[in-house]
Amino acid sequence: MREIVTLQVGSFANFVGSHFWNFQDELLGLAADPHADPVFRNQHTNMDVHYRTGETQQGDVLYTPRMVSVDFQGSLGSMSSRGTLYNEISPADSDVITWSGGVSTQASEPHKKNLFLQRLYDEGEENATPMNDVNGGGENSSQREIHDRDVVENLESVVKYWTDYSKVHYHPRSLYEFTGLWMDSQEFDNYGIGRDAISGGFRGEEINERLRFFVEECDHIQGFQFVVDDSGGFSAAAADLLETIADEYGNTPVLLYSVRSPGSYTNPMSRKQTVFRDLHDAVSFSKLQSFCKMIVPIGLPVLSTSKAATYLSIKDEKPYHCSAVYAAALHTVSLPFRMEQLGPAADSRDISGSMDVNGLVQMLTGQSRENKVAIMDVAMPAPSLTGSQGNQNLLGNLHPLTPEIRDDVDDSQAVESITALGTFSSGVSRASVPEVNEKVDAAYRQAASRPMFCHLCVVQCPLPIPLPFPSIFGASVGQHGERLGNPITGSRGSLDVHSIPLAARLRSSSAVLPFLENRLGKLCRYGIERGAPGAQLVRSWGFGQDELEDMGETMLKMVVQLKPDSGMSSDSD
Repeated sequence: MREIVTLQVGSFANFVGSHFWNFQDELLGLAADPHADPVFRNQHTNMDVHYRTGETQQGDVLYTPRMVSVDFQGSLGSMSSRGTLYNEISPADSDVITWSGGVSTQASEPHKKNLFLQRLYDEGEENATPMNDVNGGGENSSQREIHDRDVVENLESVVKYWTDYSKVHYHPRSLYEFTGLWMDSQEFDNYGIGRDAISGGFRGEEINERLRFFVEECDHIQGFQFVVDDSGGFSAAAADLLETIADEYGNTPVLLYSVRSPGSYTNPMSRKQTVFRDLHDAVSFSKLQSFCKMIVPIGLPVLSTSKAATYLSIKDEKPYHCSAVYAAALHTVSLPFRMEQLGPAADSRDISGSMDVNGLVQMLTGQSRENKVAIMDVAMPAPSLTGSQGNQNLLGNLHPLTPEIRDDVDDSQAVESITALGTFSSGVSRASVPEVNEKVDAAYRQAASRPMFCHLCVVQCPLPIPLPFPSIFGASVGQHGERLGNPITGSRGSLDVHSIPLAARLRSSSAVLPFLENRLGKLCRYGIERGAPGAQLVRSWGFGQDELEDMGETMLKMVVQLKPDSGMSSDSD
């Protein structure tokens, strides 16, 4: 067994994680469904990589994610912090009997379940058939279709918490809420506040104990999948947790995805706010990258009009929408970690390219230069390999989800890892693994520039679209994710699009230089230089001048490794 433990820290990280686990849950259900498309029943993936086996209090065997989530108190909506599997401890059990004075109780109304969660609860009570069986037969299929549409429409208007669309059972040790913070999310907006919060009380140790529970259950952990919303104070909580992982599990690689919603990119109202945010961005990135093997920044300021959303209908103001795209890409690039190892006599027409976390990290970071900042690209949905509609080159349809990068870079030392799911050869006919390999290789041969090395992972199983997935597909996306020649009116959701072919890429490239140079320049300009306007601010966050200069030196080395002819010095912009 080569297990992965997942950590989700911060609000938007949990929005992404909720979609990610919905994909895994959907794949589990389809693999066990005798009426499902055979491509889902022959996935060649080991779901135990991400899941643990346990029992309910009634002795029923079940799967729960090997995951720790950290968020604000109250961020779980109608879900208990103990998940949905076990009963809460009665408040009466903790009554204080030594107090003889009067007692007043302040209680808030519990959050009501939306239509989706209510149906989950009802079906759990009735032990009903799988929820997303929209293609199934039976005398109640038409009634279920009507109910499904009500659920989908309701989710588009009511989602406030990441639990509002989660269809997964969580272990009681998985969900941790930051209690005792007398501030809202808008105030919890910088590294210093997060550092104070994690150092106060026993929060850090409580989170670490939950992490140890899942790690100690593993036979042979292959790595940590860490997703953090680094736009505010949770980046400090993540850095503290990363430091513990480095101390206790130093030989286990951490693959860190730093995610941001478009809402975190609001324009500062004053120069003070600009300094405030720029220093947070620089300090947060510096601390996070120092404790992981590879960091992947994800989150465009505007996703809806980006090339990555060409075939999508995104509302940037909805984390429910944007996180779905990032989760789909995360699912795709992480697929090699849970693929079965096929022997030499196995049929390779369905799957190719298995790799563990350490192998991927070493491939992307351990070449002629050590660049630990990777770029994420996605093609959603991926094009067919042949046809007359638009640009059918798979490589040409991969567009960045990483902000502040250059598009026109010719980097002969670049290294890439591409994963393609359920690609069509033409129409809705699935391409074989050799077909995809051949087409990608041919595209690289015809390209103006090609990377030094490219690892390609191919599976025939597409990405299934669970019922609570948002209605973000454009009018040109068909039922199986094919690109339509004749668009259909309106955006489309899980009742219209049941699965999609998807391609995603992680790449180590000098195209990430603007991202690094911007953070180095902001750190120097606002925190390090003599008379820097933010010097007092970063001191209030607990950083001395020596530590800031060390951060600057480290980032400068990262820049020089990608840009050897740079004449920059540590005190430059």
